[in-house]
Amino acid sequence: MPLTFFWILLVTMVLGIPIAFGLAVAPVLGFLLADKLVFMKLLPQRLFLGINAFPLLAIPLFLLAGEIMNVGGITRNLVRFANVLVGHMRGGLAQVNIVASILFAGLSGSAVADTSALGSILIPAMEKDGYTTRFAAAVTAGSSVIGPIIPPSIIMVIYGLVMSTSVAGLFLSGFVPGLIMGGGMMIVTAVIARKRNFPRRESRASFKEIWLAFRGAFLPLLTPVIILGGILSGVFTPTEAAGAAVAYALFLSLVVLRTLKLKDLVGLFYRTGVASAAILFVVGTATVFGGIVTISGLPVKLGNWVFSITDNIYVLLFLINLLLLFAGMFLDASPAILILGPILAPTMMKLGVHPLHFAIIMCVNLTVGLATPPLGLILFVAASLTKLQVLDIAREMIPYLMVHIVVIFLITYLPFLSMTLPKLAGFY
Repeated sequence: MPLTFFWILLVTMVLGIPIAFGLAVAPVLGFLLADKLVFMKLLPQRLFLGINAFPLLAIPLFLLAGEIMNVGGITRNLVRFANVLVGHMRGGLAQVNIVASILFAGLSGSAVADTSALGSILIPAMEKDGYTTRFAAAVTAGSSVIGPIIPPSIIMVIYGLVMSTSVAGLFLSGFVPGLIMGGGMMIVTAVIARKRNFPRRESRASFKEIWLAFRGAFLPLLTPVIILGGILSGVFTPTEAAGAAVAYALFLSLVVLRTLKLKDLVGLFYRTGVASAAILFVVGTATVFGGIVTISGLPVKLGNWVFSITDNIYVLLFLINLLLLFAGMFLDASPAILILGPILAPTMMKLGVHPLHFAIIMCVNLTVGLATPPLGLILFVAASLTKLQVLDIAREMIPYLMVHIVVIFLITYLPFLSMTLPKLAGFY
């Protein structure tokens, strides 16, 4: 019966039905075909229980905090700070794009928010400075992958809830991989910039310019400090930390900087509500689907099948990475975590892989999927900003995708890269 559910889900995806509806249709049709109508009444209950969880409140709150930061002009302060740091390098604005993504990652936890906020500012600026539109879109989309890896991260909140894994531990495990991704992208950009003779600022920023830019960015950059500091000190739960991030963003925008007006809040709340509803509906339907798959015993069967192929942990980790990368090409990160997490995580634990280690492997893989065709969401956002074809942006992004894939295998086979900070904090 579980395979029936999967086949139906695949058919709905091929037909172009949105994944949230496919996840709801598959169990209904599966029960009808198996003549198990008695189970139908369980579906609405499981859907409601899937979203009736206090930790999930962090999702709309983190989205709202990022939206406030963006509309309140705080994003521009981060871009200005990144510019004085690396704008003098060859391909300066491309490097600024990457550094700004690293800084913005600590505010929103969303790759889509990163692409939209920074892309709307930096893509036109890069075009004006002599960069091709394709390259500007590619570096924006490629650097946006860092958004859900450096904390806070919406997909890590979802993973922590579904798999009963420490969200704070997950947040800490994402720092080093995110920074390595950013560093790798900056090296690749430097090579491309020299080859294509991209422009750079003639002189380094003065100490005064750096100080003024830092002063403008200092208060926004305290956001991840407040979030992680509050969680690790026990003052906040992750959900309460998200609420604190919203309160802090409002305080900065309305009181300190005065760049946000009360009338702007209506639009903010509306956009956050729409985005949150879409995510939570996917969470609910994926919970229904994942619950049925778990009850069916498929994770046990999969584990037995995997061990029948090989018992070499390095080979198995390689195969799991290929599976997750492939899944990320066709599924958004949230439903992929909700579907595949309960199936794959038990098998990985049998292999002796720590739950936090597998969690970061899965989250990074699926985040990279957001930048790969055919369904990479940030590619579509970048395409909408530039009026380019998705495949044109994807081809230009190939060097950056290679960097991300190298990082995936580094954190897979060198666990200390992602696990040292959680270990120091007592989560490992």
